[in-house]
Amino acid sequence: MIEAAAKAKTGGPVLRRSTRRAILIWAFLAPSLLIFLLYRILPLAWNVVLSFEAWSPLKPAVFIGLDNYQEMLFDDDVFWQSLWNTIGLISSAPIGIALALGLALLVDSEIRGREIYRTIIFLSYPLMTVAVAIIWRWMFDERVGLINYVARSLHLVDTPIPFLNSFTWALPSVIVANIWQMLGFYMVIILSGLQTIPRNLYEAAGIDGANAFHRFIRITVPLLKPSLFLCFVIGMLNSVTSFDLVYVMTGGGPGRATEILITYIYKLGFNQTRFDYAAAVTVTFFILLLGITYLANRLSGGNAGAVERD
Repeated sequence: MIEAAAKAKTGGPVLRRSTRRAILIWAFLAPSLLIFLLYRILPLAWNVVLSFEAWSPLKPAVFIGLDNYQEMLFDDDVFWQSLWNTIGLISSAPIGIALALGLALLVDSEIRGREIYRTIIFLSYPLMTVAVAIIWRWMFDERVGLINYVARSLHLVDTPIPFLNSFTWALPSVIVANIWQMLGFYMVIILSGLQTIPRNLYEAAGIDGANAFHRFIRITVPLLKPSLFLCFVIGMLNSVTSFDLVYVMTGGGPGRATEILITYIYKLGFNQTRFDYAAAVTVTFFILLLGITYLANRLSGGNAGAVERD
């Protein structure tokens, strides 16, 4: 009886303190959670509902089940073209990450002027995407573009290459611009990961007879997995949301050669006012992103980004 009374007596203030602490935490979180609910969760939920309806601003919604998805999967060639183009952009992220890894290893070594090199490489990322698109549209221009000028000056080609007007070269040209923009950001993330690796690991491996390649494979790459995974996720999100880059450089053309899902969704919704069908494509797009992120996490070991607790 006495012990129970003592526990009840001491437990009350502790409980009240924990309750006050929880209330304080939720009070600070409430504005952010409310904004997240209003601008993320509710639009996503409404988008899912809309994908099962026939709706336009001028008529009431009518439930049509899976008709939008059936049209998308079986009757819409543009959707499949946009999907493959989007996957192509996503697949280019590892190329940029590999290049950034090489640059990060270079500027992390003891070379003269490495701070200047880091700054120059990173300068591409702070530029606005529209500015990047304009720069590369000029670089790839058939008549006055720098790339064609250099190629003709070196007698590599006889006639200018219509990069942005070619069904063959348009998408690779957009991919090059996308990689160039993100290269500096990838490098900074990887460089920060490299600087957290203890140097004594390399020294111990060198004493054991491991050469530079084996040290890279057995030490650098495994310890860089979280950084590489973060780069891939950011690169994937940047690739699939490169609306302004694609729209300014090519507008999705020529034909549908550079159409990606985000530009196709925009055209469906705001050019054709097919918001219901655009919603179905958006849901499919979202599921694709979840699947790719899950696959990348599994390939990186299944615990990328996890926080270890004591």
